[in-house]
Amino acid sequence: MKPPVIVILTETSITVARKIQTAIPESVIYGLVDRTRSADFTYTNFGETVREFFQTGTPIMGICAAGILIRTLAPLLTNKWQEPPVLAIAEDGSAVVPLLGGLQGVNHLARQIASVLQVAPAITTTGEIRFKTTLLSPPLGYQLVNPDDAKKFLADLLAGEKVKLIGTADWLENSNLPISAEGKLTIEIIPKDKLELAKPSTNCLVYLLEEATQTKEKLELSQGNVSSQSQGKLAIVGTGPGAMNWMSPEVREVLEKATDWVGYKTYLDLVESLRKPEIVRHESDNRVELDRAEIALDLAAQGRSVVVVSSGDPGIYAMAAAVFEVLEKKGKPAWEAITIQVCPGISAMQAAAASIGAPLGHDFCAISLSDILKPWEVIARRIELAAQADLVITFYNPVSKERTWQLEKAKEILLQWRSPQTPVVLARNLGRNGQTVTVKLLEQLTIADADMRTVILIGSSKTRIVQQGTTKQWVYTPRHY
Repeated sequence: MKPPVIVILTETSITVARKIQTAIPESVIYGLVDRTRSADFTYTNFGETVREFFQTGTPIMGICAAGILIRTLAPLLTNKWQEPPVLAIAEDGSAVVPLLGGLQGVNHLARQIASVLQVAPAITTTGEIRFKTTLLSPPLGYQLVNPDDAKKFLADLLAGEKVKLIGTADWLENSNLPISAEGKLTIEIIPKDKLELAKPSTNCLVYLLEEATQTKEKLELSQGNVSSQSQGKLAIVGTGPGAMNWMSPEVREVLEKATDWVGYKTYLDLVESLRKPEIVRHESDNRVELDRAEIALDLAAQGRSVVVVSSGDPGIYAMAAAVFEVLEKKGKPAWEAITIQVCPGISAMQAAAASIGAPLGHDFCAISLSDILKPWEVIARRIELAAQADLVITFYNPVSKERTWQLEKAKEILLQWRSPQTPVVLARNLGRNGQTVTVKLLEQLTIADADMRTVILIGSSKTRIVQQGTTKQWVYTPRHY
């Protein structure tokens, strides 16, 4: 597919266009001459330019009203199998609407764009929404033999018919298709060199399996008794505190190339817009870290490419330690050949500090107030020593529904060593809707100020509050002592 183009009409759209380029680096921006200054290229006639791109198979992302694109391209709409992706994007980035090119991956493109703009893509493809897969646009390595029969097949499927699967294909088995041995509809997977065996019809979609894909499928089937020859991959990633633009390119790439995502539901939801229909999602409760790690290792041992998803940084109160703990304690032979990778992310304390200035500008430490995995006596002793050492302290997991007293106890310990006037930063929902960052004094800190989505930064004796003008307030800790 050709590199996509981003078509803008005014200079006010350039900010959104550049954001889109961070998600799709190969894209180029075309701006209307005399109305734009910062585009990569210029054009003089919107209609002619858009139609030319469309006719040459170039994906089009128009930062404009959907109606403009529809009216411009309507005369050219003759064959949906050949239409390139076309999307309309609101000038302020608040909406991403895939219009054409469903068979050429427009919905995946919409998810990529929506992720960097932090909105939900307006995907309306009924089959994809309901069944979490796209039968008309199979993944690489599969070819639909009878696309002309697909219209009636999909209509029957959406009307409630069940489907029988002949052959094996992960992207179908892991979808939400109503697969049943008694299905009146049939999907058949056959090797490419067995085309003469195919019997496609309006009740039977046939997919040819490319040789390389066929070899991979056989390998995966043979790995029920996995040996140390498995080539599985396990990546433990940190997506950052919440905002998509805080996610590293490495993490984004690993997520998009995976076969399976494993993680706490809330964290998987944060990156759902990046998930392709064929990627299998394995979600679980937040308190089963070791079980989750074992599931991920077992999946990787089957030759799959698995990503364990954490928010923030995976090595800070997150899943990286859990994976290595399970690896050490259980050490299954099947895990020996797994390639393990840890991909760092922006931690909550880094994001909190950046939002208010530089409170971590000198020596600091991090302490979790959760006593689920360690006794309170250990936590209290660490708070006391950190306070006595005059370190800036970051508190993770300060208050939960079941734990409401630990923060008050921590405050009592701190006040033995810190001034009541010590600056405190409370950062909640970082990078997500409803983000708040509040500065208080230590004596004002209460349990009601925090929950499990809050990170608290306690200043040292040197930490300062600085006013910039009449409205802006910063907090920083000097580098000199």
